Amino acid sequence: MGKYQSLRTSKVSLLIEKRTIWISLLLLALCLAAAIISAGSGGQSISPLNVIKVLLGGGKPMDQVIIEKLRLPRIVIGILVGASLAVAGAVLQGIIRNPLASPDVAGITEGASLGAVLFIFLFGGAVSVHWLPLFSITGAFLMTALLYVLAWKRGVESLRLVLVGIGVSAAIKSVSYMLIITGPMALAQRSLTFMTGSIYGTSWDKDVMTLLPWVLILLPITWLQARNVNIQSLGDDVASSAGAQVQRQRLVLIALSVGLAGAAVAIGGAIAFIGLMAPHIARKLVGSSFGSVVPVSALLGALILLVSDVIARTAFLPNDVPAGVLTAAIGAPFFMFLLYRNRNRS
Repeated sequence: MGKYQSLRTSKVSLLIEKRTIWISLLLLALCLAAAIISAGSGGQSISPLNVIKVLLGGGKPMDQVIIEKLRLPRIVIGILVGASLAVAGAVLQGIIRNPLASPDVAGITEGASLGAVLFIFLFGGAVSVHWLPLFSITGAFLMTALLYVLAWKRGVESLRLVLVGIGVSAAIKSVSYMLIITGPMALAQRSLTFMTGSIYGTSWDKDVMTLLPWVLILLPITWLQARNVNIQSLGDDVASSAGAQVQRQRLVLIALSVGLAGAAVAIGGAIAFIGLMAPHIARKLVGSSFGSVVPVSALLGALILLVSDVIARTAFLPNDVPAGVLTAAIGAPFFMFLLYRNRNRS
């Protein structure tokens, strides 16, 4: 028991490894440092000390406008989107039992993107943007259902699901690009940026307040499902013999993963590979227990997206490159490495 810290409430009792707590605190400090650097980076540079003054309620009036109105919403969205995609990937990898699984590799991100692109083209600015996550999540759920149908052959084998997801993802992406090519120029430009994945131009009202309720509800619920994911990771036969309702639990877990990924994509666009990289790194740091993987994956996902966004928007000034370009550049080799290693182990 010396290795664990007990967290108890009237309805929930959890044991968390102390190593997980220390690593989470370290990652939290790194996220805070990345946020301060991000708040001070851009066409108008602001020193970290002045950023801290603004965050504490002081600082120059011009610095306050730049940080509070322009950069801080972008930072908060980066944290929320990165954490959501990472935890969604952790759930998929846990229940599919394959390190190659993630929302973008399995095609869930593309389904969410198609739902969002359809929302943009059907309604433009006529309908409140707060409805966008609903369309995005619906697209993700439909994509997931299609994947299961196509991958089913006396059950769903994990590698088959990943490979089918890659193929269907390419097909869905082509539909999205067809809409972009044939649509009005203004909507096409917005949709193209969305397909790349970007947190540029985010605001408190339109973006942060739209995504925040989804994350605050779904992330804790997902963390409380740790025991079910741990049982699922043992395989269907072992889980069933332990008394688990495998199919019902899997359906709930997939719904949580799709909800997190769909909501994140609705605001941040199709940002690639965070859901693949963060859970894999988290398991290397704290082991395979899902109760430890969730908080560490969330912090890693937030950190990856924050750092990627800072580099992408400062390395090519005055151009603001979408963060999704950099995450794809990092994640593609990472995915090929995992695919190669998984193939050698088969």
